[in-house]
Amino acid sequence: MSTNHVIEQGEHLSQLAAQYGFRDYLTIWDHPNNAALKDKRQNPNVLFPGDSVFIPDKEKKSVSRPTGDRHRFQLKKQPLMLRVVIRDFDREPLANAKCTIQIDGQEKELTTDGQGRISLPIPKDAEAGLLVCDHPLLPFPVRTPIKIGHLDPVVEVSGQKARLNNLGYFAGPVEGKSEEENEAMFLSAVEEFQCDNGLVVDGKCGPNTQAKLKQVHGC
Repeated sequence: MSTNHVIEQGEHLSQLAAQYGFRDYLTIWDHPNNAALKDKRQNPNVLFPGDSVFIPDKEKKSVSRPTGDRHRFQLKKQPLMLRVVIRDFDREPLANAKCTIQIDGQEKELTTDGQGRISLPIPKDAEAGLLVCDHPLLPFPVRTPIKIGHLDPVVEVSGQKARLNNLGYFAGPVEGKSEEENEAMFLSAVEEFQCDNGLVVDGKCGPNTQAKLKQVHGC
């Protein structure tokens, strides 16, 4: 039975598709009833609490085949990929860094490529992880918690803060009350980001700064 699902913090479309029994999240994302949400958010895995997603009815698919023969049917899987770029304290890509990543209790060892990137498939219902990175250029192994599905859209202040923090600009806590000290941290982080990226330095995270922030962050 079709329904409207209201997004809560930490939810994303790949997770919802698995929850409602859909193998392909595009069945939901490409539905005409979600056209406005698709146009507004663009990324199905970066939604905002309060967004409403239409969940359509599941449809049966039938295929005609001759009787008396054996037939093989193959179901395509679309893995959910976790991609991370690791940079040093000067914000330069950290190549050939040894990493250990734990996702919902499962541990895997990886090495960053020449651009400091790692990529791996994760369960669609994964919620949290831990990344441990070690490299001769780092003074100590860096441990970074990962919250899957918690990145808010860049048009939201919480999404701007999260991206700035991820890039090392220390914009203050994403959640909680907007205290004067936190506002000063956010202003300083925006100005530093603007200066580093050739933008007008005004401390305002407007459309141009948002677009650049999204580009540099990767999503």
